[in-house]
Amino acid sequence: MTLQKALVVGFALACAYGCAEQSVRVDLGAGAVFADCVDCPEMVVIPPGSFVMGHDGGVNEERYEGPPHEVTIDYSFAFGLLEITTAQFRRFVNETGYTAGTDCRMWTGETVEPVAGKDWRDPGYGRPPRDEDPVACVSWYDAKAYAAWLAAQTGQAYRLPTEAEWEYVAHDGGSTAWSWGDDPDAGCEEANYYDQAAAGQRPWDPVACNDGHRMVAPVGSLEPNAFGVFDVIGNVWEWVEDCYVVPYGVQPVDGSAHLVDGPCEKRGVRGGAWHSRATWQRPTFRGRDTEDFVTQVFGIRVVRDLP
Repeated sequence: MTLQKALVVGFALACAYGCAEQSVRVDLGAGAVFADCVDCPEMVVIPPGSFVMGHDGGVNEERYEGPPHEVTIDYSFAFGLLEITTAQFRRFVNETGYTAGTDCRMWTGETVEPVAGKDWRDPGYGRPPRDEDPVACVSWYDAKAYAAWLAAQTGQAYRLPTEAEWEYVAHDGGSTAWSWGDDPDAGCEEANYYDQAAAGQRPWDPVACNDGHRMVAPVGSLEPNAFGVFDVIGNVWEWVEDCYVVPYGVQPVDGSAHLVDGPCEKRGVRGGAWHSRATWQRPTFRGRDTEDFVTQVFGIRVVRDLP
């Protein structure tokens, strides 16, 4: 444990949630890891920077990932070191009585369909989810509710990442097609995606490498990216704040979310999952679904604003 992390966690041990009205006065430089309470998600500080967001291409016209545009994030922010776990989400539900989405969609052998009674407590793994598994079968509404609860409990500005922040972290300072390089078969040290360990579960070709996990993996099982973030690619998809539009239109170029007046038809979701084919694992690939969509491979990662 770093000194900075120990200071923050020590503060939390001393007052738990009772100090929400106070501020934790610890200087956190880029790469520092901290947690605002004993059971809060660990966060890593991401430095400011610029990158080219998007890609002039995609798997089809509907999935166009461009046009590319430069984004400058001139602020540091804290990004979840790990995806939110089943245990962390359970604490939220137990303390609030929140009712999360149900009838989770999952692969039934030929297609993806809602399955009655399946939810985050039973995401269809053939076993109970482990405490350290990323929570799955959660909607955008569920993700927003968890982040809002965390913010209220800690007195800190927790929220969902914007699409630009997420892609900036996923690129981790590089410009290659995948976060680990340009070879789609070389990501198994960093990403739990559709590989030799998972082969045969879906009707598309697995990559040549083997990450050792047939399905979902406990968070942090593989190597982090250059920003020190685990599982940003693969494991479960992660909801973002933005209202989805394709192609990119008049987008914010400062890291903020693309929002609309009135109802949002679909929200962005990023990062692919343990059963996703390699083309869906690029940092520029953009998932999108309705706010109430619940599926076996959608989860949560949070961001925290820094002073």
